[in-house]
Amino acid sequence: MQKLFFDGSCALCRREINWLGPKLTPHLELIDISAAGFSGFAGVTKAAMMQQIHLWREDHFLIGIDASLHYWQLAGHSWLVAFLRLPPCYWLAKKAYAYWAARRSNCANGACPL
Repeated sequence: MQKLFFDGSCALCRREINWLGPKLTPHLELIDISAAGFSGFAGVTKAAMMQQIHLWREDHFLIGIDASLHYWQLAGHSWLVAFLRLPPCYWLAKKAYAYWAARRSNCANGACPL
């Protein structure tokens, strides 16, 4: 089964998973990497997973925007995924995700100055 590794301590991440979760659970196992005892998976450390979202698919990881696009597709948002996969949109989405992911660690207690 595919596995989506998300940070449950991140308010925005948690909100997205709560919204999409019912549509994703038939396809993915949702794993909160902020849970006590989680140390990593398939050779990738918890610290690395905290930097960007990871999705285990068959025998490899999708990371960052590619992971997001995959699970949005599974959740039924194919029109959005098709749009974001267009070359100029994909480039912008990848840059925006990287920007957000780099600053996400500054969010605490549900407050995020992004």
